[in-house]
Amino acid sequence: MKKIILAAIAVMAFSFAKAQETRFGVKGGLNLTTFVGGNVDDTNSLVGFHVGGFAEIKIIDKLAIQPELLFSTQGTKVDGGPFGDWDIKTNYLNIPVLAKYYIVEKFSVEAGPQLGVLLSAKSEGDDVKDNFKTVDLGFNLGAGYHFTENVSVNLRYTIGLSPLSDNADIENEGDYYDSAKNSVLALSFAYKF
Repeated sequence: MKKIILAAIAVMAFSFAKAQETRFGVKGGLNLTTFVGGNVDDTNSLVGFHVGGFAEIKIIDKLAIQPELLFSTQGTKVDGGPFGDWDIKTNYLNIPVLAKYYIVEKFSVEAGPQLGVLLSAKSEGDDVKDNFKTVDLGFNLGAGYHFTENVSVNLRYTIGLSPLSDNADIENEGDYYDSAKNSVLALSFAYKF
């Protein structure tokens, strides 16, 4: 599965290489994550990080497509009441593909789908990966400020679209929409080459 995803990204990056202008870069930053929906009451945000690379492929003067490949630490803190609190920590390989529109030269907005591949899941040191789906779908909304042609900062929210658990009790459309999903607010710093 990982080889297929990496091959698809490589083909996509090289096929767009003849577009008006393609720039590559690296990015990293902080995540504020939690699980929302379903029966995940008493959860609080967990601080994590993300790091990876991207390609910005200009389509027209103000519009670009930006595929990314990011390692992202996510999860949630669970309030256990009298038994104490515990963390659920998940690691994903996320592949967002964003449409990026430059409103003005230094300010852009972006939106697009994201595919996440679960790499690991732990709760208090115990492996709980079997309780989670291997593939996570999300949708991103964000904005960026470009200090220079090379340096920028970005704020993005990822709305989870697919249930986290393979064991989710989904019998109808309402159960699907009410199932537990990822929620990620990310602050990134990026450098384009």
